[in-house]
Amino acid sequence: MTNILDFKKNGFPLAVIFALIIGLVPLPGLSHAGHMTIALLIFAIVMWASETFHLAVTSLIILFIQPILGICSFTDAVVHFANPIIFLMIGGFIMAEGIRESGLVRRLTYNLLNKFGTTSTKAIFVCVFATGILSAWIENIIAFALIMPIIAEIIDLMKCKNAHKGESNMAKALILGACFASLAGGIATEIGTAPNLIAAAYTNIPFINWLVFGIPISIVLLTVIWKLLGFIFPPEVDGIEDGKKVIQEKLNEIGKITKREKIAFGILIFAIILWITTGITGLDSYSVALIGASLFFLFRISDWRQCETNIDWGLVVFFGGALSLGAAILNTGAAQWLINDIIALLGSNPATFLVVIVLMIVAVSITQVMSNVALAAILVPLSVTLAQSQDLAVGIYAVPIAIACSLSFLLPMADPTVAMAYGTNYVNIKEIFKAGLPIVVVGIIVTIVVMFTFAQPFLV
Repeated sequence: MTNILDFKKNGFPLAVIFALIIGLVPLPGLSHAGHMTIALLIFAIVMWASETFHLAVTSLIILFIQPILGICSFTDAVVHFANPIIFLMIGGFIMAEGIRESGLVRRLTYNLLNKFGTTSTKAIFVCVFATGILSAWIENIIAFALIMPIIAEIIDLMKCKNAHKGESNMAKALILGACFASLAGGIATEIGTAPNLIAAAYTNIPFINWLVFGIPISIVLLTVIWKLLGFIFPPEVDGIEDGKKVIQEKLNEIGKITKREKIAFGILIFAIILWITTGITGLDSYSVALIGASLFFLFRISDWRQCETNIDWGLVVFFGGALSLGAAILNTGAAQWLINDIIALLGSNPATFLVVIVLMIVAVSITQVMSNVALAAILVPLSVTLAQSQDLAVGIYAVPIAIACSLSFLLPMADPTVAMAYGTNYVNIKEIFKAGLPIVVVGIIVTIVVMFTFAQPFLV
């Protein structure tokens, strides 16, 4: 008899049972569509966590089940599946593949290791801080996508065994280091991530003001990520044997930079400039990703057939389903219902400190299962209104919420970067959660400390 405690084998029946229980329990004040959305959310979480089927399969179920449950029409479900973030993800994948194909990744990898060292600790440091710094100025997804091929190269150089079977601690530390750093690095600036932009738009906090509190929070988190991952996943290798000699031999073997590498580098720099200047050009980050991807094809650096083979398209389907579910949580009023009830529990005149803690915990919890952009769009306006009604600085709640929306470290559906890290097969869902939970806790604590100390005068 199959053991009922075998979560992976029994994920589907357990998901159905939990969803039925939620669906049958009365939830006063919530519409039928909202009620069914919460039940579907529970079903999806159990399915994704159990990994009974490929994550993309659950996403396909999410699409056709929404009209059956009366949540929305199939057309609406699919429209939200095709969220612009999906195209940012696709563009990032194609650009990363093009840079890898050009040979530029190998050159960058060896030069970074030659400069910073070839030990396991220094390799993790390079992956964390290189991704974090890049992510402060361009989209998190792109920053991580560009670092991923470098990580694969380092793993090969260090001769990590069975990395693709999830048996290498070094691979886990490197991939999660870069993944988490892409989220933590984005906190540093207003343009680093979409929730920051939403908070800036509603509060009118000047760019320079955000740097005052954003950079310290980001640096602390990047340092914690670097140190913590090396502790949770002790590397099974010390580094590259005869590191300096091997790296120098590789650099000599590669030789002078080629025309293909120059073109790839030029496209990358051009795309980064476009991302940084979106406020001037009027382009959005999604369009820039597709412009960059298209240029790799136009200059014949990338080949579509290779992209078909090397890109995990199932990952795109999975994240599209998560976005569709997130939109349903937003549009049916389920998220608003949850938030209003939680704030009401704090009383008519709650302490500012307490409200910040509660709002951050709510934001962190919900952002693990829905788009952080959609969540920020709900919570930020609510937080600004609340702050104004209490005669507080307009950013006192909005900024911590925006930062909390970026603490998406716990599950693959929380953010495209986490989904991409999971898609490498270097790490599983349980390990992502294990590594992400303490970083989320540190992120909340550091943000609260900063918000109630030197950040106060800069929150407008």
